[in-house]
Amino acid sequence: MTTATTKAKYNLLIDNLKELEPFVIAFSGGVDSTFLTAAAQKAGVEFEAVTVNSPFVPDREIKEVENLVRSMDFKHQQISIELQELKKAADNTAERCYYCKKVIFDKIINYANGKTVIEGSNLDDTGDYRPGRKALKELGIKSPLLKVELTKKEIRMLSKELGLSTWDKPSLSCLATRVSYDNQITAERLEKIELAEELLRRNGFHQFRVRDHNNLARIELSEADREKILDLNLMDKLSDKLQKLGFQYVTLDLSAYKSGSMNKEILEAKDE
Repeated sequence: MTTATTKAKYNLLIDNLKELEPFVIAFSGGVDSTFLTAAAQKAGVEFEAVTVNSPFVPDREIKEVENLVRSMDFKHQQISIELQELKKAADNTAERCYYCKKVIFDKIINYANGKTVIEGSNLDDTGDYRPGRKALKELGIKSPLLKVELTKKEIRMLSKELGLSTWDKPSLSCLATRVSYDNQITAERLEKIELAEELLRRNGFHQFRVRDHNNLARIELSEADREKILDLNLMDKLSDKLQKLGFQYVTLDLSAYKSGSMNKEILEAKDE
């Protein structure tokens, strides 16, 4: 059950959305953007949602977006971009997310044609290394969930109360975040990672990442999922199939999955 503080934040969000209309929502189909869209519907404001389909987004997520649009029934547009348009992001420096957000939100801004563009960053998104936030600020993108200081936990609770199917959906991030920095992001590499993660999903894992360190796959599993892999037959099966995808070595990270684990060295360097 949500607390009085969380409900107050939600009510403030509704008021803020009424002040921002008409607007365009950057819609990924994840927990945050789906909740933000549902809140806009509750507010009764004029809005449209836009999804940018890039090579960094798994095909299954685009299908989930399409299912959500049908079930929630809101005005929606899908825009596609090619890997060539993401060249600076594909170079995969520590500023990758900055360049990616610049391209994606430039597309959305052009489509919005003068309307305000909003997106679903929340309070928890301020704790990691996120150069994409810099791009959003430069482009004037609004983040209503962050403005009212809603946390991920609160958004999940509110989503459950609203009856949204995404309330317990695993956290999302683009496929590019699986590739260790300074290794070029290619279509082949993205496909390999997508197939590897789909394999884990089909074997019953819920929250995980397959990190690509050149010819080595590093599997991160959540606390809840780690016990599942302690089956020698399953280990052999996953190792064999990931090697067939092109990984020479397949490893299991002994630490539990943590969002932004690829940023650890960058954060440590900034603290020095």
